[in-house]
Amino acid sequence: MELGTEQPGIDQATHHRVVVIGGGNAGLSVSGRLRRAGVHDIVVVEPRQDHFYQPMFSHVAGGTAPAGAAVRTQASVMPRGVEWIRDRVVDIHPEYRMVTLASRHRLTYDHLIVCPGIQKDWDGVPGLAEAMASPRGASNYEYELATKASRLLRDLTHGTVVFTQPAGPATCAGAAQKPMYLACDYWRATGRLTDIRVVMVVPDPTVFGIPLIDEELERKIAEYGIELRCSSELLEVDVLDHSVLIGHHGATERIGYDLLHAVPPQSAPDWLKATALAGPAESGGFVEVDPATLRHIRYSTVWSLGDAAATRNSKSGGALREQTQVLAKNLRAALRGKGPTARYSGYAVCPFTVSRSTVVFAEFDARRHPKPTIPFWGGLARERRLTWVFDRHILPWVYWNLILKGLA
Repeated sequence: MELGTEQPGIDQATHHRVVVIGGGNAGLSVSGRLRRAGVHDIVVVEPRQDHFYQPMFSHVAGGTAPAGAAVRTQASVMPRGVEWIRDRVVDIHPEYRMVTLASRHRLTYDHLIVCPGIQKDWDGVPGLAEAMASPRGASNYEYELATKASRLLRDLTHGTVVFTQPAGPATCAGAAQKPMYLACDYWRATGRLTDIRVVMVVPDPTVFGIPLIDEELERKIAEYGIELRCSSELLEVDVLDHSVLIGHHGATERIGYDLLHAVPPQSAPDWLKATALAGPAESGGFVEVDPATLRHIRYSTVWSLGDAAATRNSKSGGALREQTQVLAKNLRAALRGKGPTARYSGYAVCPFTVSRSTVVFAEFDARRHPKPTIPFWGGLARERRLTWVFDRHILPWVYWNLILKGLA
């Protein structure tokens, strides 16, 4: 973007040592780490009144958690000593170390951390937004739609259910499959599964892309009788006809549905794409950072992590623990006038709830090679009750009580 030679609105700006854009997992956990490390004058810009634990949306949609388990007020989860500005960022001027808010107020900073998350493009597939507003559409990628999915999946007795996973960048793309396994297990337990046709549409050549995980998921897919469409993509939804058109190995296929559980295409937020922080067009408009240090390639006072960062890892909440550690250490070094030394390994994790009591725990690096938390043991990647307890009960407690405070 072209800016004038004079610094815009500097007289009306409020200065902070660290400005954080986004009050989700990434923004709060990195703020908490920095504050606990002694960094003062940190402000988080976040417009939402409520804070959501998004991994719980799959459990809500699948009927294994109440909707209330996924939400708390934003005020209640702010790290101690961190200021919250309830506003929305509309522009960033990195040349002037300045952020413009929707209220027209401006913030200047010593360092900026950009983590507004990812944008869900419901209008990216013709008919998809309309389908979600209809009585037969739901998704575990929005709080209200996850609650709706729970009711629709629970009450279905027969017919065809289509689950879709988007191509391109997406936050924890494998989460699209989780409510499907939970629903199938429920339908089997209630004697309905034989009367329900389940179709899963995935964009990749295999169900996940890591042989060990593929083996576990394919076993469950066969067990439930799911029809898997690999190398496939949702092209359009006909709400009146209750059908979807999918692209499949270069051809197309139309499938009628009684229930559609869809995940939308996703991209960098539109306002972020238009800033100087975005990388080249092929990067998708995400913040152009060094994928190891999480520092911007061209602006040394700008950092990014989470879904908005153009890192090589799979976008997931499970990647944030290591990212927050690396970014906090490197930013503190920069505040002391030193260069970054910590490096992010590309670790990510996706727990697949493959039944109502077991999980397949996929841990991997940026090249999609297995990267188990316990070295030399890939046992967590097998279907286990232990990882269900961790995913459903332990990790949510850790999230609310430790992660958001910068303690884990």
